[in-house]
Amino acid sequence: MEDFVQKSQGFVAYLQIEKNASPYTIKYYQDDLQSFFRFLKGEGITSLKDVDPQVVRVYLTQLFNQALSRKSVSRKISSLRSFYKYLEREDDTYTNPFVHIHLPKQERAVPGFLYMEELEKLFEVNDMADPLGQRDQALLEILYGTGIRVSECQGLLLEDIDFSVGTILVRGKGRKERYVPFGRFAEIALETYLTEGRVLLLEKAKSNTDAVFLNARGAPLTTRGIRLILDKMVDKAALTINLHPHKLRHTFATHLLNEGADLRTVQELLGHENLSSTQIYTHVTKSHLRDIYMKTHPRANDK
Repeated sequence: MEDFVQKSQGFVAYLQIEKNASPYTIKYYQDDLQSFFRFLKGEGITSLKDVDPQVVRVYLTQLFNQALSRKSVSRKISSLRSFYKYLEREDDTYTNPFVHIHLPKQERAVPGFLYMEELEKLFEVNDMADPLGQRDQALLEILYGTGIRVSECQGLLLEDIDFSVGTILVRGKGRKERYVPFGRFAEIALETYLTEGRVLLLEKAKSNTDAVFLNARGAPLTTRGIRLILDKMVDKAALTINLHPHKLRHTFATHLLNEGADLRTVQELLGHENLSSTQIYTHVTKSHLRDIYMKTHPRANDK
């Protein structure tokens, strides 16, 4: 029987080293592979080379019979397609049985975003005389002011910030780097935090670090820590919203587009490889649509 475990371990190493995949991504791939391997075992298939389109169709039928969402099925197909692509690269005796399998169409939900009134309440809750308050303010300004992902924010280093031109160097998915500008409010919050609050937090650390955002013990802040900080801000602001870092990214993109930014620019700022990933943000608020209509349609108003 072919060593499925050995093949999957090689694939995981490939994802970690060559693709620089996140731990979450790797976990999803591993779960999808294990699910597929269990199916093969149940079908009496002992070699990955024996998987053909007919076997794949049986597997897909089983997935749909489990009442999985189209999103979950699409992810599993995508994972297995990538796995077989890796096997083809390592050994040309493999063929990819998933290459002609079409992904189920998904309904793309409109991403949630914050209104300026909600943002203003969040910006007012932090105590700027306190080191943690200064950190939280800088964190909020950066997440909203640049639209970077929470993992990108967590990985920011001191050397990545260039105050002379007002940009940060962001290390995105697949080790891709991009420069993202930040505005005056983020600049003030960052300078205050770096020259005051961060210095005090670092005094509590057991070792030195170049990470920009630190926790109360002076160690680098984790992505989970960032999420907890945002939850506390919501509580302080007495808002009834579900706030997560990606919602601030949605808000960043939505506000830019609502104010007239072109799609290609927003794509570049967000670090999207494909424009289709950015197009989900082309929704606008009803009030904005109405404002544009009233200002531009020849028969919207008496002139």
